[in-house]
Amino acid sequence: MSRKNKKYDRERWGLKESICTFIPGTKDFGTMRSRQARQGVAFILPFIIGFIFFMLTPMLNSIRMSFSTVVQNPGQGYSYTFIAFRNYQNALGVDPGFNKYLVEEISRMGVNAIATIVMSFVVAVILNQNFKGRTLARAIFFLPVILSSGVLAGIESQNEFYDMMAGMAEAVGKSSGVNISAALQDLLSVSGIGSGVFTVLFDMIDAIYDIVMASGIQIIVFLSGLQAISPSLYEAADVEGCTAWEAFWKITFPMVSPLLLVNTIYTIIDFFMKNDNRVMERINTVMYSQFDFGMASAMSWIYFGVAILFIGISAIIINRGVHYYED
Repeated sequence: MSRKNKKYDRERWGLKESICTFIPGTKDFGTMRSRQARQGVAFILPFIIGFIFFMLTPMLNSIRMSFSTVVQNPGQGYSYTFIAFRNYQNALGVDPGFNKYLVEEISRMGVNAIATIVMSFVVAVILNQNFKGRTLARAIFFLPVILSSGVLAGIESQNEFYDMMAGMAEAVGKSSGVNISAALQDLLSVSGIGSGVFTVLFDMIDAIYDIVMASGIQIIVFLSGLQAISPSLYEAADVEGCTAWEAFWKITFPMVSPLLLVNTIYTIIDFFMKNDNRVMERINTVMYSQFDFGMASAMSWIYFGVAILFIGISAIIINRGVHYYED
């Protein structure tokens, strides 16, 4: 089948074909694409069932709260008074910190997401090479996934020894009187060399701990994609006189590019759900300290909308450079 016909075949897959995928006896039921679609649905079916039974009702209640004034009646549940979009207006125009934190976290997310994806891909390429101790190196780079889990994050925040060590490290840093990152940044800004670019660069350097802690899953995803590339492609490229640099851009990157979209979406979602996110902290304060459930729900849905918007924009941009195997 030609490339044009393949593209047309992908584009014609609409609602009718999707329904026929699950109806035995139809012409589309026995195709390979339909079988793969059913396998995909079966894979995510536990999540769909869990979402319907455990998450759908709270989500609908949250939407209702965001458009209401919620009053807690002890022993009688909650009473709702519909106020339309007033909670959203207060969240965006009245609350002193929500907008500020939202802009700050979006900026930090953009910088950290790019740095995390780049670092994960570079590390995955290195770990895909043959060298002694490769298994140990892979285990070490996966440790951030364990260390960034909710349990250990809680231990960090409630452990007196950890607090003592963190205080000592901060005291030593202040006593030295030298902040290398800030000093180098000031030197480059005085010299007039691209201050804006270097500001972003030094933000990445200052956030290197967060970037490394967030890169474990992405490394594994990229590594699985690299291992799926057939060695015969590199052998053929080597016979044709292709350099390692050319093989990287003509074979490695195009073959792994579909995983770039997966990792980008995962990274954005992971960042928006971090424990140290100031927007999340503000929402929790409004809910558990001020007991304003309507305002907290409105903030949550605004935050959710911003996350979906960034995921959509990233998907549109990255899809332009993604190369699929059938192409």
